[in-house]
Amino acid sequence: MAIVEKGKVFIPNETIEYAAGGIVSKELVHSHAGSVTLFSFDEGQQLSEHSAPFDAIISVIDGEPEIFIDGIVHYPKAGDMLIMPANHPHAVNAKTRFKMMLIMIRG
Repeated sequence: MAIVEKGKVFIPNETIEYAAGGIVSKELVHSHAGSVTLFSFDEGQQLSEHSAPFDAIISVIDGEPEIFIDGIVHYPKAGDMLIMPANHPHAVNAKTRFKMMLIMIRG
């Protein structure tokens, strides 16, 4: 079942909830060209350092994460976006609980 109905306006912040002590993800779009996924992180949760073979765009919806790219920390806030370049190590840490949209572009 689709998370959101195509052709209808939706509010990302209301489309995904927080889970105590966890990370929640909801994929909105998936194709050979890439994907769009909503994430919510409870405070203190993290994605350990890794890299991907394609660019990824983070759009912060709520809260304040710490995003590490090549060892440099970034502190985007709600409304901010950040492009994580392909083949560069990155990690995500929930300084406070936060929500983000991750847009993966393949190719």
